[in-house]
Amino acid sequence: MRMGIMRLGRIGAFHADTLSRLDAVDSLVVTDPVAAASTAAAERFGATAVDSPEAVLAAGVDGVVIAAATDAHPELILASVKAGIPVFCEKPVARGIEDSLEVLRTVENSGVEVHIGYNRRFDAGCATARAAVVSGELGPLHTVRSTTLDPAPPPEAYVAVSGGIFRDCSVHDFDIVRWVTGREVTEVYATGGNRGAEYIAAAGDVDTASALLTLDDGTIAVISNSRHNARGYDVRLELHGMKDSIAVGLEDKLPLRSAEPGATFPAGTPHTFFMDRFAAAYRAELTAFTEVVAGTRPSPCTVADAIEASWIAEACTLSLREHRPVRLDEVRTA
Repeated sequence: MRMGIMRLGRIGAFHADTLSRLDAVDSLVVTDPVAAASTAAAERFGATAVDSPEAVLAAGVDGVVIAAATDAHPELILASVKAGIPVFCEKPVARGIEDSLEVLRTVENSGVEVHIGYNRRFDAGCATARAAVVSGELGPLHTVRSTTLDPAPPPEAYVAVSGGIFRDCSVHDFDIVRWVTGREVTEVYATGGNRGAEYIAAAGDVDTASALLTLDDGTIAVISNSRHNARGYDVRLELHGMKDSIAVGLEDKLPLRSAEPGATFPAGTPHTFFMDRFAAAYRAELTAFTEVVAGTRPSPCTVADAIEASWIAEACTLSLREHRPVRLDEVRTA
């Protein structure tokens, strides 16, 4: 199949490299506002470089990968759907909920598949954890813990427009908790603080946050996030049930060191970058998208799924601001 890629920044170029290595993909059509980026991708991957997203859609592509800045997501998704071309778009659907809901209404009426990029659904450990829940081997869950700790804060310009830590970082935890447990969040309580970069506080955001989520079956989920984790990029998930417990991310590249005398685990070099930690998941994610394009499977993460994670982020943002528990039905507008 022939795949289009819109924008070739860090993640776009990474996706171009991944797609170029997939057996199902015969050719790529790429575009970026910086002509040199398109030219470099064309030379590296044997792709066809064009000068606009419209030109990508007109180039006979079977599917489109959108790796643009968040503000461009709604326009590019809707243009692709209007052209009848299946879409893979990095999260979020849009910066705001109202724009996301507009995209949802159009997509649901179009019959065109849209796959939103929550890559942890394709992590082997997370998939194993979900299977353990579905099979019942853990028994009824009582506690879930999801952790995302970044080694360093994002740039000041990113923080200024990201919408806050719950919207740009914690949503990965919110989505994976929903997906693995198969449950919905009914109430949240969130807190946060600033221990590092001053520009994060200046933007009205926090650099360290936690959220306590109550799921619809009474399970408690604890979310932990920080922009400052000097030892590396730490992503883990724990599920504790009445019969057994399981953990994702307990491997030799885990960025923790043990205080126990004689302990040798973890023994490897810690993860320091999300593309390192989730390289295999990204490949599995884009492989799944080629199956969506081929019509052999539905979208594994729909616009509606992505919006559910966004509602949780909105509730946590309100909870942090007002220092109180917030029910999801307080913020949900549709």
